[in-house]
Amino acid sequence: MENKIKRAWAEGRAVVNGWLAIPDGFCAETMAQCGFDSLTVDLQHGVQDYMSMVTCFQAMGKYPPLPMVRVPWNEPGIIGKVLDAGAFGLICPMVNTADEARALVQYAKYPPMGVRSNGPIRLGGYGAESPYQSTANEEVIVLAMIETRTAVANLEEILDVPGLDGVYIGPSDLGFSHGLVPKLDREEPEMLAIFERVIAECTKRGLNAGIHCGSAAYAVRAVAMGFKLVTTTNDASLLTMAAKSAVKTVRDSIA
Repeated sequence: MENKIKRAWAEGRAVVNGWLAIPDGFCAETMAQCGFDSLTVDLQHGVQDYMSMVTCFQAMGKYPPLPMVRVPWNEPGIIGKVLDAGAFGLICPMVNTADEARALVQYAKYPPMGVRSNGPIRLGGYGAESPYQSTANEEVIVLAMIETRTAVANLEEILDVPGLDGVYIGPSDLGFSHGLVPKLDREEPEMLAIFERVIAECTKRGLNAGIHCGSAAYAVRAVAMGFKLVTTTNDASLLTMAAKSAVKTVRDSIA
């Protein structure tokens, strides 16, 4: 599979990412038909597990969005396993230092760039020869999440780690670590200043900054700021918002 997100970035375009928290293939199939550039299965805070992730990948396989995963942690077993299952983009939480970023890259790359074990069972067959291994190191996206004070303090060193494609801001934890209420669409000047710094440092290095948004309106604003990947909330939130809106419309008419 050609990594269309990397092609878009090379052309200077931003991409729209969807988020799959619901462990259901039909939901993933539905989301895959909505125009997203990529869909990320959330193994950290959603209620997805490994097998539901595989089901989601199977359901969205014939549709355009690139399959991505947010792994639960920076750990080689799960990183290799989600890549073997078909993820072409990897978002890793709580990367706070350059050493942790280097470990992430090592886990995500085949030798000689890394230590990923060979066994891409859904992409090349288990133990079989395939062209996948010759392109995976270049085609798989690796994004480290910036979501703590420590990560911000170490930002430049993290971004200088070879093999990263960029970073992904988690606004909720980032605000939380600065003593603010944990929420997504930030307005605090100190948070906006961090966003601007992340974008500037990524741009300087030819890397890409992503951010998790709580609304489409904020995602539009984030693209205007310079973010190259924006997530517009998640499937569970979209379902909740649409259902509440529909119920309110009917109740308001009969009140």
